[in-house]
Amino acid sequence: MPGISSYSIVYFSEQVTSMYLRSFRGFSLKGLCLPFLVISSFASAAPVVGGTANVNTGDAIERWDLTQNATLNVNNAETLAITANRSTVNVNAGSRTQGISATNNSTVNLSGANLSSVGARAGLQLVSSLGNVDNSTINADRIGLSAARVFGTQAGSTANITNNSIITGVTAGALATSHSLINVVDSTLEGTGPSGYGLWLQSADAVARNSTLTGAQNGVFIALDVTGVAPATLNLDNTTVQGKNGSAILVDFANVERTTATLTLSNSRLLAGNNTLVEVRGGSDVSMTVNSSTLNGDIVTEAGSTFGLTLQNNSVLTGRLGNVANATINDNSQWVLVDNSQVGNLVLNGGSVKFGADNAFYQLDVTNLSGNGHFIMGTDLATGQTDLLNVTGTASGSHELLIASSGTEPPAGQPVTVVKTNGGSAQFSLQGNVVDQGAYSYALAKSGNDWILDPTSRIVSPGARSVLALFNTPLPTWYGELTSLRSRMGELRFNGGQGGAWGRTYGNQYQIADGSGVGYRQSQVGFTLGADTTLPVGDGQWLVGVMGGHSKSDLDLNAGTSGNVDSYYLGTYATWLDANSGYYADAVLKVNRFRNEAKVSLSDGARAKGDYDNTGVGGSVEFGRHVKLDDGYFVEPFTKWSAVVIQGKDFSLDNDLQADGGRARSLLGEAGVTAGRNFKLNNDVEVQPYLRVGGGYEFAKNNEVKVNDNVFKNDLSGARGMVGAGVSASVSKNLQMHADYEYSDGKNFRQPAGLTLGLRYAF
Repeated sequence: MPGISSYSIVYFSEQVTSMYLRSFRGFSLKGLCLPFLVISSFASAAPVVGGTANVNTGDAIERWDLTQNATLNVNNAETLAITANRSTVNVNAGSRTQGISATNNSTVNLSGANLSSVGARAGLQLVSSLGNVDNSTINADRIGLSAARVFGTQAGSTANITNNSIITGVTAGALATSHSLINVVDSTLEGTGPSGYGLWLQSADAVARNSTLTGAQNGVFIALDVTGVAPATLNLDNTTVQGKNGSAILVDFANVERTTATLTLSNSRLLAGNNTLVEVRGGSDVSMTVNSSTLNGDIVTEAGSTFGLTLQNNSVLTGRLGNVANATINDNSQWVLVDNSQVGNLVLNGGSVKFGADNAFYQLDVTNLSGNGHFIMGTDLATGQTDLLNVTGTASGSHELLIASSGTEPPAGQPVTVVKTNGGSAQFSLQGNVVDQGAYSYALAKSGNDWILDPTSRIVSPGARSVLALFNTPLPTWYGELTSLRSRMGELRFNGGQGGAWGRTYGNQYQIADGSGVGYRQSQVGFTLGADTTLPVGDGQWLVGVMGGHSKSDLDLNAGTSGNVDSYYLGTYATWLDANSGYYADAVLKVNRFRNEAKVSLSDGARAKGDYDNTGVGGSVEFGRHVKLDDGYFVEPFTKWSAVVIQGKDFSLDNDLQADGGRARSLLGEAGVTAGRNFKLNNDVEVQPYLRVGGGYEFAKNNEVKVNDNVFKNDLSGARGMVGAGVSASVSKNLQMHADYEYSDGKNFRQPAGLTLGLRYAF
């Protein structure tokens, strides 16, 4: 029924507030609590005193005043403003109301409802009361929802905002004062005015899960409630906080009183129009713990305020820390610098600091360093630019430096300082013990209180090793492909030197010693196909033929660095056999096309690649004699001479390492003897096992390679010994097979194994 309400509560009068504020001369109102909430009802209203009232569809639209444990149920209906004193308001699905003010342990439940307020200080105003907003919308021209307390008490309000609720206000989406709590789950708070906040905390607490807090100015503003200063807490879980034109979170205690604000982020995002994630000023003391979150932006602390940051559970912060007193980086979390930065106390508990992008160089000044962690740094020794860690106070703990590798070359003999300290027990080391810079890798050394990249400790870098190996590899590759007459002499004798077609598959293992310029292991597999025919000239038997094939070599240079060479070749050969005297001669000419590729694992974990093509040509001539002994035994002394020239090439790895390989040459002389026996099993089957022993000498020396103008020598020269064994078999009049194994060892060259399997069909 219409009536005149005599109920009037003054939470905190404007006159008292004005007197309170005037005691803080020159103090901005923006950082203060403005909790004066005047709730008066003198207009016509429907009072409910200690009873229950229901508003149903089609009922009159009017104001309601509730007192003395009254209950109002709004059921798919519409009302004007509602006030409740020690009472309960239930606004159910489909209902629409204007502003609701609840005091003195009242409870307001909005479920599937719509609240729209004009002129009231807050759309839903809770004073020492409980509000539950479920799947509802609140829209106000000032503050969407406020949770406050009766002045002079600690009986704050609690607001639970859940299930896709949306609360908007021009000044703020929601406000909470001292001893009050706002709990937001799966919902949205937004301040739409030019200086609006999504959430405004005044010495209050808030929890937001799976939600969005957005302000046209700041996403969250944390200030003091001057009538009840207390610590403020903000706990964000899987929540986005956005300040469209300002900071994501602003903390400003306006230098009134020293207290704390504690921020906790888990799986959350902070977005800022001014790129400042957290702005701290006005004598505020703020700590922030970040869990499992990725943040991009700055943290700025005004002089006179303090800020402490903890990153943990795989969190990453990319931004500038300005005037941060304490930073702790735990487990696998990381701080990425975007500019020169300063931190008071830096504690690393397994975490890391990355000095920005590879092409930018920063200095991090730390007063005190402790713990155990990682610093990811960059150094361009060619220009002298480097990231620098500068500890001005006490340095302790054990820390690993991961310094970016480079293909460019440093100035000769110049050390580079990467860490400066003022003393202390701190120990620094390099990941992988070295850093790759151009043709060499450098170790870390202590110099006084500083740590430097020591030019006296250099060793050949993986990049240089890879290109040296690639320039060397075609030589053993070429020899591994060579069709040696010794491996098929028995085949030719079985059929009297008739023409035919043949094929071979082979596998070779090579070990190149460090003394050659760079050590590596090479594995080669391939095949050769050929055909020949007899020539009716001279007293002996002449055969001429052509051949072609492919081989693939894989290089292992340790520590994840590898290469491969694809070789394609064509050749021609001529063979002379004299059945009466046993003399023979064999000549081969072969042309190769090599496809070379390097894959380099660098000291910083990066990979570099490069490739090039080149051509090689070479030939060999072998002379020998087959001497028959009694009972089918035979011996074959032989000598062989081979010469190869491989085209030089310029190429680079994609980390800017430059390589210039000159022509690679080989002149190899060999001599030895083969001994065996022929076993005739029946008319068509004959077997010929044999052993071979010999030696060789590589005459070519100092095949030159330049890496970034550093000259290296690939040298396979020197003597080597060879042993081998095999068997040839004639299984029919026209079909012969053979298998051959070879081992050789020398100063710079070792072949642990070489296996050839062949098949020949005579026409």
